[in-house]
Amino acid sequence: MIKIVKGDFLDANVYLVEKNNQILIIDSGADLEKIKDIIGSKKVVGVLLTHGHYDHSQHCNEYANYFNCKVYANRKIMQTLIDAEAIYSEDKSVITDFSNFVFFDADGEIKLGDYDISYYYCPGHSICCECYIIDNNLFAGDVLFERSIGRTDLKYSDKDMMINSLDKLEKLKFDYVYSGHGASSTYQEQMKNIKVYRRFLTR
Repeated sequence: MIKIVKGDFLDANVYLVEKNNQILIIDSGADLEKIKDIIGSKKVVGVLLTHGHYDHSQHCNEYANYFNCKVYANRKIMQTLIDAEAIYSEDKSVITDFSNFVFFDADGEIKLGDYDISYYYCPGHSICCECYIIDNNLFAGDVLFERSIGRTDLKYSDKDMMINSLDKLEKLKFDYVYSGHGASSTYQEQMKNIKVYRRFLTR
């Protein structure tokens, strides 16, 4: 079961993936009290961050400390989280405590509780974007939206990296895409969309 909780800032999606009374949290933009009320006594096995922008990362350490779990992210997320211009918080807040973090350095797989997770480095919208496949669902953060892609005009964004990431995602197999904002979409829809996005980025 996948539950969507709207975050505090820019309506970012926080995903609560439930299996066998265990919860995997993807992104951390919603207030802890709201998350606690939904999760109740279920066990949280980890928090996955798709990238470091504040609307997706702001409560990560609160989640980790309360639920006694780790935060998983690409190692390059540190570059964004400590930079007041790159994290895009409203009040220039940054995140400098990485004691709860486990970092990914390359594509790979990890098992957290009953979840088998594949993770893929997909920079472009940010230098630290990570996408996750869990039970044939792609959690794409701000790389892929229902009918668009993440901006590539921000600090640490890169259009050529985005093209390479789209090429990578096009080769993966999944059923649905759960994005950092907005509605979900299907594999078939995104395979059509990626071709359009690539033409837009290369023109």
